[in-house]
Amino acid sequence: MRFARLCCLLLLAGSAFATQAKMVHRPVEWTQDGTSFHSVLVYDDASSAKRPGLVMVPNWYGVNDAAVQKAEMIAGKDYVILLTDMYGASVRPQQGNAEQAGAAVKPLYGDRALMRKRVNEALAQLKAQASTAPIDTGKLGAIGFCFGGSAVLDLARSGAEVAAVVSFHGGLSTDDPGLAKNIKARVLAMNGADDKGTMPDADKFMDEMRASPADWQFVVIGHAVHCFTEVGENSAGCRYDARAAARSYRLMHDWLHAAFTNTP
Repeated sequence: MRFARLCCLLLLAGSAFATQAKMVHRPVEWTQDGTSFHSVLVYDDASSAKRPGLVMVPNWYGVNDAAVQKAEMIAGKDYVILLTDMYGASVRPQQGNAEQAGAAVKPLYGDRALMRKRVNEALAQLKAQASTAPIDTGKLGAIGFCFGGSAVLDLARSGAEVAAVVSFHGGLSTDDPGLAKNIKARVLAMNGADDKGTMPDADKFMDEMRASPADWQFVVIGHAVHCFTEVGENSAGCRYDARAAARSYRLMHDWLHAAFTNTP
């Protein structure tokens, strides 16, 4: 009886600890070239065990509640994620306002060197969090969605020291195909077969990757259009697809695991 009571107490204590554990949302702020950036570090504090760190660049709406929820879902107990502000703290497109979002991304698509500079600073800021967050700095990567996919592909092209990058329905174009020779990361890009915005660049992207030293994979998901991981999107050219999203997340986890463990 005494043993059973002790077991119950231990179970209750464990349950209480699990209840207290939560997803941490910690502001991470920096200034670059006079612009202030406000990003968010997201991870589960249930364990102090070190885990891989990921720079996550969201879609063109930037850092908002929807992006934080996606970062939580991906982070789980597996990763520490820096949800990255690429625009600056004063630029926050309203969710669903394509005109505002288009204006926000225009300067970065127009100056890819600036895009690469900003996403590399995000990587540096992620590394800097290792003193206070459970990040294994020997296992770093980057993931991005739509515009964010373009950003993390440019991170790879810059020669950044990351094990892997994963692009979901991201733009595939580049201002300089020759940069691909710098790639050190394993590169996974996943795009919808019917994505009229990104797929026209698919052949050039594959030629670029063929000329690179990268371990790369380009996955085309049948019947999917742009935005297939973006919950709530439902237009002809930008639509959430639960099947495609689940498949792409599984591929992401497998790709990151292989890169972080240095296995095929």
